[in-house]
Amino acid sequence: MSDNPVIGITMGDPASIGPEIAVKALLNAEVYEVCNPVLVGDAGVFNDIIKRLKLDATVNIIKTVSEARFEFGKIDVLDLRNVKLNKLAFGQISAMAGEASFAAVKKVIDLAMTGEVDATVTGPINKKSINEAGHHFAGHTEIYAHYTNTPKYAMLLVEDNLKVIHVSTHVSLRKACDLVKKERILEVIELLHNGLNSLGETNLKIGVAGLNPHAGDSGLFGTEDDQEILPAVEEAKRHGYNVEGPVPPDTLFAKAATGAYGGVVAMYHDQGHIPFKLAGFKWDPKKKQMESVKGVNITLGLPIIRTSVDHGTAFEIAGKGIASPDAMLLAIESAVQLSRYRKQIIV
Repeated sequence: MSDNPVIGITMGDPASIGPEIAVKALLNAEVYEVCNPVLVGDAGVFNDIIKRLKLDATVNIIKTVSEARFEFGKIDVLDLRNVKLNKLAFGQISAMAGEASFAAVKKVIDLAMTGEVDATVTGPINKKSINEAGHHFAGHTEIYAHYTNTPKYAMLLVEDNLKVIHVSTHVSLRKACDLVKKERILEVIELLHNGLNSLGETNLKIGVAGLNPHAGDSGLFGTEDDQEILPAVEEAKRHGYNVEGPVPPDTLFAKAATGAYGGVVAMYHDQGHIPFKLAGFKWDPKKKQMESVKGVNITLGLPIIRTSVDHGTAFEIAGKGIASPDAMLLAIESAVQLSRYRKQIIV
């Protein structure tokens, strides 16, 4: 057990499915075979979800990571004691829930920065609730970058063959086009290459998406592909990276899904997220809910390890006991892999 990495896992928004999927994930004995997990959040919230859903687990409240037992069935919770259960409503946006979820993220970052945990995994947060609590961030990625003083970072999505990194994420589409610059694209290619290595991937070929239809079609549909993306790809090749592009985005992801590329570079949020979620999210039309939600979100470029589920708070099913822990399990698995790789590099 002492050789296993310690993984700090945040509860996410307490009004969401975050606490549910965290507990359900730790009810898999296999998790304890590969890591020492610690939940970070309000112990009362976790106790409530366990009782409400009649889950076969108990909570071991701790004040420091050193007090954790790492025993299957007895879930260690670093208790922040910041949720009033009588005021918490599933599926509701609130400053209290936002403050609680933000505090858990901030705490787990601190734990990683001081070496008390080897990696961090985050549950889903609600951006509106966090902003109502006075924390004006676009999402987890930006919170981590701010509190680790990281200037160069990027979001990587991982699901089976699809590994998608983004030049920009939480900005308007108009601004996203302005952010398609050679320097940033080259930076993201380097981050992706290093990320693929750390995940143990052997296929290091990188496909770079065009911005415009048909990758601009020699300037007919925009100049960014020829003036910014192509020069970045050529420079990356000179640096020794196995890279191709700009590839028309309507064919790039179809090729990537079959393993043609180890990873791909998307120019903006939806260009990468839509094909990714088509691959990992399965909708049940009869039940009118997601049957399966898979996919891991990894922030590259940080001095610490951060992985996350790549789905939202799912307020509509919070507290109903039907949320799937699949994405949380995959996020924990990725955190373990990244932690082991980092230890090998340090040694």
